[in-house]
Amino acid sequence: MCFLIIKIIYIISRSYILIKVIFLDPIDMMVTDYNCEYLGLSRLCLMESAGKSLAEEVGKIAVYTFAKPVKVVIFTGSGGNGGDGFVAARYLLNRGYDVDIYMLKENIHSSEAKTNLEILKNMKPRLSRLNIFNLKTLEDIENCEVAKSQNSEFVIVDGILGTGIKGNLQTNVKKAIEVINESKGVKISVDVPSGMDPLTGEVDDVAVVPDYTISFHKIKTGVRNAEEEVVGGLVTADIGIPFEAEYFVNYGDFLRMNARDLDSHKGNNGRLLIVGGSKDYSGAPAIAGMAAIGAGADLVYVMAPESAAKAIKSTSPDLIVKSLEGDELSLEHSQQIIELSEDVDAVLIGPGAGISDNTLKLFNVLVSKIKKPIVLDADALKQVEMTLIKNRQDIILTPHIFEFKSFFKVNNDLKLDIDSYDFKKVDENITQFQQISRQIKGSVIVKGKYDLILSGTKFKINKSGNPGMTVGGTGDALSGIATALFAQGLNAFDSACLAVFINGLAGDMAFDEKGNGFSASDLVSFIGNVIKNGLC
Repeated sequence: MCFLIIKIIYIISRSYILIKVIFLDPIDMMVTDYNCEYLGLSRLCLMESAGKSLAEEVGKIAVYTFAKPVKVVIFTGSGGNGGDGFVAARYLLNRGYDVDIYMLKENIHSSEAKTNLEILKNMKPRLSRLNIFNLKTLEDIENCEVAKSQNSEFVIVDGILGTGIKGNLQTNVKKAIEVINESKGVKISVDVPSGMDPLTGEVDDVAVVPDYTISFHKIKTGVRNAEEEVVGGLVTADIGIPFEAEYFVNYGDFLRMNARDLDSHKGNNGRLLIVGGSKDYSGAPAIAGMAAIGAGADLVYVMAPESAAKAIKSTSPDLIVKSLEGDELSLEHSQQIIELSEDVDAVLIGPGAGISDNTLKLFNVLVSKIKKPIVLDADALKQVEMTLIKNRQDIILTPHIFEFKSFFKVNNDLKLDIDSYDFKKVDENITQFQQISRQIKGSVIVKGKYDLILSGTKFKINKSGNPGMTVGGTGDALSGIATALFAQGLNAFDSACLAVFINGLAGDMAFDEKGNGFSASDLVSFIGNVIKNGLC
């Protein structure tokens, strides 16, 4: 009863944090973590801050719970949570605590965790009460002090597994979790109780049942979804991650891309269809198609009027070009297009199509009948009725400001103006675009000096790219990349965000080589390199 009262008092003392907390998916947290690097905030610095915050919270809990100083036992694994534990150990030692570290893994994956373990190892001869134990076997775990002691005067920190947990628990990890749960000490999990799915909150095997869970930056969705009795009291610790790290697209967003199965074969990594082209414009669908291939799509089909199809075929043998009768796209082509759409993973509509009554009728039929994810670009944006796609989440629009205003029927002098240090000005501008774009459930890329990507209440800003990208065709490349990512399984918003970043980086590489004289084809040639670098 006494401990329960103390726990309630502690949580109340922290309630000001809980009131304003927002939840975050594990993948979003990892992306944010990586993107801090590109603001100049190193992950080593973040680990230092996380470890310090963890030590502070552990110290507070210990003071609230026990009448005298107690030993802190930190269980660590191979990842970042273990590294947070190594840092916390230093701060707890400075506060006068005895600290034991129980390492379940000698092979530490996180370079930042390795650095902090080395710091602890370099503290020799010891002038502080620190012991590091390598629990290599089940016997080692069964014979550790926490397992054998009936004493409740321990604080046990669970830093075994983090938000990147996958698959079944290893035998030694499972045993350590059982030992922690059987202990009478106060148990604290770092970010997510080890063994719990960080996304869903489900437990397939066994998980630590903590008295408290301390989350860094924001509480993870799995912890939010889980029952209170399996996560304990929730505390969020601010570790200095700027909000901008969540809202700027950067290299961390490559973590969202699916790894290719080594056993995959042709077509497994994205098949897409491009519907576009006209007598006067054959280059746009060709550029979009080549950009899609550069972004990793296995198969790219292009359906275009016969006059454009000939030119597109001559552009590249990698594109599978289907010729449609006539000089322009029209309603009579709808059945052919719909039939082929059933065999692909995503469809791009619009590049180089031109504007006419015939294309207008066709495009509105296509967005009504095609059930696969769709990207609307260029001339499609000028002809598709918003009411036909407003309830679809699997839609990406790629307008510049004038196309945006036309599509959403905005009559005022709306401008994309987010290049400012003035928070109020930026906030008001983004809010304007959000209010307008929320008329549909899909995602919208508003192209500009800084691109704004919108979906419901979510938004991101892309800063890659350069003024040389005003050259014709770079928007077609963007739509091709977005469709390729869509076809590879990313959702609309993530596809849109990553596409503008990749497109901008490819443009930056082209600029570095050729200055402002680069072409859209030059940009396309760098897309593969950008993705390769991003996935490294």
